[in-house]
Order: sequence, then structure tokens, then C-alpha cells
Amino acid sequence: MPKILSVSTVLPPYEVKQQEAVELTRSLFSNRFKDIERLLKVFQNGDIEKRDVCMPLEWYGQEHDFEERNDLYIHHATHLGIKAIQSCLQQSDFLQTDVSPSEIDAIIFVSSTGISTPSIDARIMNELPFRDDVKRIPLWGLGCAGGAAGLSRAFEYCKAFPKENVLVLAVELCSLTFQKDDYSKSNLVGVSLFSDGVACALIAGDQSEIAVAGAVPTIVATTSKLMPNSEDVMGWDVKNNGLHVVFSKSIPSIITEWLGPFVHEFLSTHGLTKDDIAHFVAHPGGKKVLAAYEQALGFDASMTEISRDVLRNNGNMSSPTVLYVLQQFMALTPQAGEYGIVAALGPGFCGELLLIQWD
Repeated sequence: MPKILSVSTVLPPYEVKQQEAVELTRSLFSNRFKDIERLLKVFQNGDIEKRDVCMPLEWYGQEHDFEERNDLYIHHATHLGIKAIQSCLQQSDFLQTDVSPSEIDAIIFVSSTGISTPSIDARIMNELPFRDDVKRIPLWGLGCAGGAAGLSRAFEYCKAFPKENVLVLAVELCSLTFQKDDYSKSNLVGVSLFSDGVACALIAGDQSEIAVAGAVPTIVATTSKLMPNSEDVMGWDVKNNGLHVVFSKSIPSIITEWLGPFVHEFLSTHGLTKDDIAHFVAHPGGKKVLAAYEQALGFDASMTEISRDVLRNNGNMSSPTVLYVLQQFMALTPQAGEYGIVAALGPGFCGELLLIQWD
């Protein structure tokens, strides 16, 4: 079965403390909300201490059109994506020897925060020594579910081509979509929560020649699920000046009602229950989202401890976030035979699950 051999993460250059984000938001929004101090409590209540973004903080208080935002997206996504790939292929904690880009057979590029044709993976291939016959599979529009979906698609690719090696590169620059003149509650919540991040994972078929340094997770199975007629739960409204966040306050309650049956059905298909799961690799969409995971699945807080740590130190980076969580789990080197679930939810409204087992 295909295995996840290595995961790397890269942080953008500018760290923003949560209080700094509060001060910027207060300066931009206070004239439009009489109860701004009450609304700003969303920053303190989210259990986020700091985040990282690709531009200096003062940039976000200035006017920017869609063209400028997207040019910055292309530049930073390419630059940071190169760093993430190099790090992933040179992870001595996971790999016995460095892997050359020439050994990669496919790149799955995941993003939802900018537009590029050719896609970012093509631009990266011009900077690193990949073969010219690498298969390029860009995935756009999956939002927070994208990292897990990328792993799932890599699993399917490696099932079909068991000798081959696939990179999943997830790049999100959510901060570039910030609209300083959007006074909606969704935008306020988005400002308190979202950040920038880049992660890369190496997945190999079971006949791959790449050697690993220790136990790694095997992908046993995957599944996807769409909630019909739920487009307004999360996503983007595309307007003249860029992308405007759609973020429904009903997300935690939807998760509580919808996620449990989805996960339990998936596990039962493979003869397992929640009690067989030792590791819960959950995309931390927010504090309330993690609490909803626990309630829906009957997990205690220890099962989401790593996800909470990633949220606390990085915010919600959309698609790469679940790979940040996965990297921390892999660094713990779980015991062989232990099962885990990778879970992420995103626009659609949709869910993506992977059953993994350390080997």
C-alpha cells in the first residue's frame, strides 16, 4: 500500500502576534462597528497566539487590487513552494538519503488562494531539476479540505503506479485575500483565524525504491463526502477587488451532526471503531471546530492536542494545516500497527478522510 514517506512545512517570513492583528483590525473597523470591542473578543477566544504571513503587517492596512494580490500570490507561492519541496526531499528524520527531484513522477499542487496559469507546479519545475515528463495535477477550490484530498489523490495514483513517487504540495496565502473594506462578520472571523502556510508530502507506491529511516504511515483507504446544497457554508465570493471569505457560524454545529456518522461509517467499512484509532490527525479549522470533532466522535481532548498546538502557533492555514499536524505525528514515531485518521473539511461543504496505519 502507498506510504507517506516525508512531510515538510515552511513558514512565511513575517510573524504576527494575535494582539497585533487585534490592533490592526480595531484601527480599520472601529468606525463601522459601535460594538467593536465585543466583536474583537473573537481574537482572544480562538486560542491562537501567533500566525505567519507573507507580507509586512502594514501592507494589510493599505489598498490593493486583485492584480497586485495575485502577482504576490504567484511570487510567494513559487518561492515558498520550492523551499517546501527541497525540505521534504531532504528530511533526514524520515528518509535514509536525500531524494532527487528527478525521482519524482507526479506533483499534486493544492491551493485555493490565488490563480495561476500555468499553475505554480510548472513554475517550480523550471527552478528545480525535475524530469520534463512529470505528471502535473493541480487541485483548486478545495480550501481547508485540500491537504487531505491531495494525500487521497496521491494514494490513488500510487495504487495505479506502485513504482512511482508523488509530491503533494499545499500552498495557501490566505492573508493576501484580506479585504480591509469588507465589514462583514465573516471577514472579521477570517481575520482572526486565517494565515499563510506551505507544506509538502512525499507519497510512494509499495514498489518504490526510496528508503525510509523508521516507521511511516501507510495509507490504507480514503473516502470523500459532499453535503448537498451547502455552498454557502464556506468558500469565496469572487468580486472585482479579489476573494471575499464566506464563513458560516453554523460550521461547528454542522460538524457535530454530520461528521460522526461519516467517520463511523468509514471505520465500520474496514472493520474498525473509534476505539481502534490511536491518532487523530485533524485539520484544526478553529477552536470550536476541534470541540465539535471531539463531540461528534467521542474523543477526549488528548486526541486533538497536536491539532490545538498547530492552531495556537499557526492559525488556520487552510489546506496545508493538516500536513503540519501530520508532520508532528510522524515525528513522534508511533508504534507499528497503530491506526490513525486524517480528517479535513472544506467548501462544498465536504469532508475528506484517510485511514492510515504505521508500518
